[in-house]
Amino acid sequence: MKKNEHEHGTHVEGAGGEMDQRFTEGESEETLTTSQGHPVRNNQQTRTVGKRGPATLENYEFIEKISHFDRERVPERVVHARGTGAHGYFETYGKAGDEPVENYTRAKVFSGEGKKTPVLVRFSTVIHGKDSPETLRDPRGFAVKFYTEDGNWDLVGNNLKVFFIRDAIKFPDLIHALKPDPVTNIQDNRRIFDFMSHTPEAMHMLTFLYSPWGIPANYRLMQGSGVNTYKWVNEHGDAWLVKYHWEPVQGIKNLTQEEADELQGKNFSHATQDLYESIEEGNYPEWELCVQLMEDGEHKELDFDPLDDTKLWPEEQFPFLKVGRMVLNKNPENHFAEIEQAAFGTGVLVDGMDFSDDKMLQGRTFSYSDTQRYRIGANYLQLPTNSPKKHVATNQRDGNMTYHVDQGPNQNPHVNYEPSSYNGLEESEQVVDYHQPYVEGKLQRSEIDRTNDYKQAGERYRTFEDWERNDLITNLVNSLKPCTPEIQHKMVEMFWKCDADYGRRVGEGLGMKFKEDGTVDTEFAAEITPTKGKLPGSVGSPAGKTEAADAVQEAEDKGHDAKPY
Repeated sequence: MKKNEHEHGTHVEGAGGEMDQRFTEGESEETLTTSQGHPVRNNQQTRTVGKRGPATLENYEFIEKISHFDRERVPERVVHARGTGAHGYFETYGKAGDEPVENYTRAKVFSGEGKKTPVLVRFSTVIHGKDSPETLRDPRGFAVKFYTEDGNWDLVGNNLKVFFIRDAIKFPDLIHALKPDPVTNIQDNRRIFDFMSHTPEAMHMLTFLYSPWGIPANYRLMQGSGVNTYKWVNEHGDAWLVKYHWEPVQGIKNLTQEEADELQGKNFSHATQDLYESIEEGNYPEWELCVQLMEDGEHKELDFDPLDDTKLWPEEQFPFLKVGRMVLNKNPENHFAEIEQAAFGTGVLVDGMDFSDDKMLQGRTFSYSDTQRYRIGANYLQLPTNSPKKHVATNQRDGNMTYHVDQGPNQNPHVNYEPSSYNGLEESEQVVDYHQPYVEGKLQRSEIDRTNDYKQAGERYRTFEDWERNDLITNLVNSLKPCTPEIQHKMVEMFWKCDADYGRRVGEGLGMKFKEDGTVDTEFAAEITPTKGKLPGSVGSPAGKTEAADAVQEAEDKGHDAKPY
């Protein structure tokens, strides 16, 4: 028998393709099938011995159905678990302010006025689980995946423009302190402020977080920021330090704690619903992308280090330059496939961008992609939501859930290494000048020179409106009440260093007395030390919650008696 010239192993021309729509007799496009393509003729009853007898092991359709159901979830993100997202596009202005953007970066995503690049955006809260309320006091994640002509670029940030810490080695401890207590499984202000009282660099972030800026009204009405400092590199290899900022065209709105508590009783998915319905109704949210630029270098003339992510760059010295706009105009067709499995990483940069020596950025760059390999698998980049919209050819093979082989069209399939003389893949031609910074120094573990942990926090406090300051003080006082006097004093002294009025108001709210020189009188309260295996005081409350402890007893007092059945 002559072999069909169109047959290659299991592939036959016209059959078995990815979009094959052949039907079994009696099938239509609406017919339910198993994952193996078998028509399902009874989806209501399992196969049993008689009507009341035991089910049999060969219930293959049931076994396939229930075993897939058992595996429908992947591990949720260790942070940013609660989230939603949408598709859209980024349109470049071709300029950075009034200058051609090519003066600063050769990244093609920014060149050519009016050029559009598809994007995927995921918004999130940070600390709590994936079904937690969207009204909690928490930073919001703002992650954007650009499917550029040069490959993917991920800009992974938050709504707030600063962070709690400046060195990634502290990150696991920070998150452990903010996460629920491993014994009680309750977020606890005593643990949070125990950590923060030893972390003066967090004062700027805490001032934002415990003000109304810690609870955005929804995802459409909040800013976004890359938080860390990156670099732009032009065609000559010259580099600039760069900060990214998303500014919402539709405005900014925040909530007080009282307003958030009221909303939570009505709808704990309000931000997800708002984003989805706005896009469905054609009310597409839009953000302008702005950058701040600074010549690459230490900039010792500044009273802060430009690589310190706990600091803002003063806008009067480093103005916001508009470089483009982003519009979200399409909801996901399947949330899990497109949003839950979306994987972002700070190390995903394109040509014309580079890393700075920002310590948090360098730590995030490993951690983000590493957690995706754990959460989704080694081949997470083969999922459609994560894969680049361009040519991909690698020598990476196999691994769990290999979807396809990233093989070049003319690559010898026997050769998955490089270099090779047998028609394997080859390195690309170097057509641009690389940025080559010179770094010299001793290997050491040390703090940066210009910490200046209190100045910008005080400036932020003074720029708040009265209602924002009032809400900030109320939230901090209520959150610090369960803490020991030692922790309260430490926190008040640090707030005082930020601004005297700031520290005085928090201290007075906690019932503290002050000496004539303005310092806290620590003699009026006895010290409380933790007993072995316990935290002092009663179980703490979630961040910013004013009456969480009262609610425990209220639930019992207000409950209605019922008879057992």
